[in-house]
Amino acid sequence: MPARTIMVQGTASHVGKSVLVAALCRIFYQDGYRVAPFKSQNMALNSFVTADGGEMGRAQVVQAEAAGLAPHVDMNPVLLKPTGQASSQVIVLGRPVGNLTAGEYHNGYARRVWSIICEALDRLRKDYEVVAIEGAGSPAEVNLQATEIVNMRVARQAQAPVLLAVDIDKGGALASVVGTLELLSPEDRARVAGVIINKFRGDVRLFQPAVDFLEAKTGVPVVGIVPYFQGFRVQEEDTVSEESLRRSTAPVHREVEIAVVHLPHISNFTDFDPLEDETDVKLRYVAEGESLGRPDLVLLPGSKNTIEDLVTLQKCGLADEIRGLAAEGVPVVGICGGFQMLGRELNDPGHTESGVSRVAGLGLLDVSTTFIWDKVTTQVEAVVCGGGPLLEEAAGLPLTGYEIHMGRTDRGAGTRPACRIRLRSGCAVDLPDGAVSGDGLVFGTYIHGIFDRDEFRRRFIDTLRVRKGLSPLRPGQGASLSAQRERDYNRLAAVVRESLDMEKIYGFMGLPGRKGN
Repeated sequence: MPARTIMVQGTASHVGKSVLVAALCRIFYQDGYRVAPFKSQNMALNSFVTADGGEMGRAQVVQAEAAGLAPHVDMNPVLLKPTGQASSQVIVLGRPVGNLTAGEYHNGYARRVWSIICEALDRLRKDYEVVAIEGAGSPAEVNLQATEIVNMRVARQAQAPVLLAVDIDKGGALASVVGTLELLSPEDRARVAGVIINKFRGDVRLFQPAVDFLEAKTGVPVVGIVPYFQGFRVQEEDTVSEESLRRSTAPVHREVEIAVVHLPHISNFTDFDPLEDETDVKLRYVAEGESLGRPDLVLLPGSKNTIEDLVTLQKCGLADEIRGLAAEGVPVVGICGGFQMLGRELNDPGHTESGVSRVAGLGLLDVSTTFIWDKVTTQVEAVVCGGGPLLEEAAGLPLTGYEIHMGRTDRGAGTRPACRIRLRSGCAVDLPDGAVSGDGLVFGTYIHGIFDRDEFRRRFIDTLRVRKGLSPLRPGQGASLSAQRERDYNRLAAVVRESLDMEKIYGFMGLPGRKGN
């Protein structure tokens, strides 16, 4: 029998659909069901590489982890990675197929991938008992309803009851729900089984008259009021979370201050989440128009448009600040696009990423990068090479992570690599990765997720502590990433389970609830 389905759609983007689906995945998993997440089409710069080298959106990776699964591209068959104001790199079943404008995609290509989406959904429904589906944006965008492949069209294909989520923290929640339902066709409106009020603050009892009004007005039951929760993290899909940005600017003293350059096209910013969870680290995001100050470390993240972001840094003065801090002995680390920026030059002869053919880099590493159409997407295992004050204490430590890049970077004669890759997509290799400056205070790597390894992360932070005259933390005092994620998934599930009428939701799906009950 094909898996039962449930779908979470929203009145708008950023209403919490991804997190709600992650919570449902953990709840179904806890209740004994084999559950998989699904989002037919995702638009995000924050992606991940699966074990077989496929690229997919980070939100479905989080949902897979919540479901106790390894992520697979069937969970997100189409990924759009914006490259400009109205264009995106299109990735189908984990592989890039080219760059398309919004018009090219919506006016033709979207129909071509519909069969691929249906096949991916069918495979999941065959292999699992429950599929928890996430929509995108709003189903009431009337200009896209004829060509959309991610909301009601998916719900009809999957025969999924729909839960409509609204973010009450932004205001206008009642009007958003009523307006969304009003703009749906009678067939699609009838598919909406319940409404979820998300990110609620205050006394829920005072909101009951609004619930009564909404149910009377629409005929759709409110199946839950989920509070605005804080104190635990579920990784973000599209951009650095509002909560992280608030913590970034909060006047809280921590022993180690790390400044992350908030690039206009920042990608894979979740690389830095583990640092933010360390109790002695103050992580501060610095955007155009702001100053880096005097941190203990500057981090340059990945970018989907490295050249344009580098040009922005040069125009706004942050490039000069980074060079100035490096000259004063402040360590600088770049990951992926950030690594490329640290070099002498970036070349894009085929205009793979932008319309600029060449731009000078920050000149902090003796490397040069040339962009090519072939994209590297692979999981890796590596070891730290050491060398210099930043990496010497970590020499020989193992790293695990993944590569997503379209550039080839060449090191100058005598330039040391930061790491050596020992395993790539399951195959034994011996390849240099990244580069380290002559004084050892600047390094770059192509490996995303290097701070996910607890031992390396703690050793690296302790090196920064010692440089400030502070003692290292004792073993075991740092955060455990895997334990933290499991703890947070369970806390998320507990909050959402308490807030939703799960008996009613199971009824929508035709399931009895917890297995054995």
